[in-house]
Amino acid sequence: MGNRIYPIGIQNFEKIRKEGYVYVDKTALMYKLVKSGSYFFLSRPRRFGKSLLISTLEAYFEAKRDLFEGLAVETLEKDWVKRPVLHLDLNIGKYDTPDSLDKILNETLDYWESLYGTRSAETTLALRFAGVVGRAYEQSGERVAILIDEYDKPLLQAIGNEELQREFRNTLKPFYGVLKTMDGCIKFALLTGVTKFGKVSVFSDLNNLNDISMDEPFISICGITEKEIHLNFEEDLHELAAAQKMTYQEVCNELKACYDGYHFTENTDGIYNPFSLLNTFFKMKFGNYWFETGTPTYLVELLRRNHYNLERMAHEETDADVLNCIYGDNEPIPVIFQSGYLTIKGYDKRFGLYRLGFPNREVEEGFIRFLMPFYTRFNQLEAPFEIQKFVREIEMGQPNAFFKRLQSFFADTPYELVKDLELHYQNVLFIVFKLVGFYTQAEYHTSEGRVDLVVKTADYIYVMEFKLEGTAEEALQQIEEKQYALPFEADPRKLFKIGVNFSNKTRNIEKWIIE
Repeated sequence: MGNRIYPIGIQNFEKIRKEGYVYVDKTALMYKLVKSGSYFFLSRPRRFGKSLLISTLEAYFEAKRDLFEGLAVETLEKDWVKRPVLHLDLNIGKYDTPDSLDKILNETLDYWESLYGTRSAETTLALRFAGVVGRAYEQSGERVAILIDEYDKPLLQAIGNEELQREFRNTLKPFYGVLKTMDGCIKFALLTGVTKFGKVSVFSDLNNLNDISMDEPFISICGITEKEIHLNFEEDLHELAAAQKMTYQEVCNELKACYDGYHFTENTDGIYNPFSLLNTFFKMKFGNYWFETGTPTYLVELLRRNHYNLERMAHEETDADVLNCIYGDNEPIPVIFQSGYLTIKGYDKRFGLYRLGFPNREVEEGFIRFLMPFYTRFNQLEAPFEIQKFVREIEMGQPNAFFKRLQSFFADTPYELVKDLELHYQNVLFIVFKLVGFYTQAEYHTSEGRVDLVVKTADYIYVMEFKLEGTAEEALQQIEEKQYALPFEADPRKLFKIGVNFSNKTRNIEKWIIE
């Protein structure tokens, strides 16, 4: 690691530059953005560098030229015009009451008004904002730069609370509308967030925003590319290899598997998660760093409220209209995509369809683990131990013990979780076997009223068929009739064929037969 210091959790550009933190130069893309228009929106997952981008733009518009010494923009920019900068950071608040948003906006406006003055007629938040923009332009003689970080934080925290959502929308809609009404006073505006809420809500008065979230020229404006890793962290890669007793190539492969794989549009190189990458170099070991910083429960609430079949997450298909412009409190998949838990895995140009999937191992394993307490009676502390026991029973050839444990996963399930029993069974099975599959080979498929599964370990192969309101005998018979086990009959490993039946009456596994 030497004397290099990593900007983990540091989002202030000036601090990074003055105190000698590692900085991956994004200023050429920043300059390109500034010169290509006036009003922009960028969606990226949390901890992906949005706040640092905002801070970099703030320093640029304040003409702090010394901070950009040695960076790309130093030679690109010739004028360095100092402008008024209005920076609103909504990331700092807890939005659980209608006035919580008003307090944050009021505090910010008070500060701006201390710089540019106020008028008694400006009685609403939107009028005060418009007044500040106008006076900042008049007093400086330069058009204003407006930078809004995590614009959607209040709306995301209020998902599931329709009344609070409505309150926040009614506040933010006219407030953000100032960006359009005061156009003559504004040079540049950027709003960043996780999710783009539908145009009929917050953005309905703001149709001049250019959403660059899926625009190829700006894909890497946040996050780190493989090329940037080798330009900025080559020495770190060698040190990590030595620390982990791996080869240089093994380390590169492991970094890619764990943290790469974000695609914000089709046919582009993958983007690495910067937070996980920097933590790996700082600690000199691999870990689930991004995921451990917390996953918002609203994602799971959306999945459950929409009765979503979790198996679809691995191969969900949708189009650009859904991914680009969504209603953040109604559609689960676009929100999960924009939150970084799914990414673009493929694109069908003919039909304009995007195939989504988990970006990397950190996200896939972390998210599936996170889901378990919401779909079973086991909490976050108990769940990893239960999965460990599942894996050991599978690896030791103990299917009876395995299915007894699986029964306990369905026991005492809260009633509100099982309004759609068939889907509930499928979702719990998906979670369990997906987690087992991180330690073994598991292939899981669902179709109408049934689930089939193959699990392979070093010594055993399990072919399973699950029925709903049928019989275990019928499930076993289907394995024979469909010849599910045929591909494994020449395999030296011991083969188990298992038929399982679920009962709606007991809301659990009614019987299993092992052959």
